[in-house]
Amino acid sequence: MYAGAMPTWCSFASAQTQSELTQGSCNKFKSADAELNKVYAQILRSKGSDTEFVEALRTAQRAWISFREAHLAAIYPSSDPAAYGTVNPMCRCTIRERLTVERTKELRELWINGTQEGDVCAGSARVRRQTKRSNQETKR
Repeated sequence: MYAGAMPTWCSFASAQTQSELTQGSCNKFKSADAELNKVYAQILRSKGSDTEFVEALRTAQRAWISFREAHLAAIYPSSDPAAYGTVNPMCRCTIRERLTVERTKELRELWINGTQEGDVCAGSARVRRQTKRSNQETKR
């Protein structure tokens, strides 16, 4: 979500004030963050015996959180809270929510849903075994 783009949550029928819009946006971010934490914990549980992987994922997740916050700082570099107007907290939550949804999708695809068997670049990603049915569907 960038300047000029209307966020999807603007359809809140009951929102009458900027404060209510901000609250709605931040609630969406909190929900997305809770889902990210759930997926992250699921991955750690499933790969818990692989200490090298667990440490690498933790490092990557901390770096991703730093990236998300640095990305916001690049979009809104002024230290003056009034520089971007009263919509700024709403915009920040919207961007955080979008980035968090994308990260959750990435984690889920790599280590929960898995990649196709034969993906030579899969690394530590879960590999889905092709069933007879999926082979037939692929040939169509």
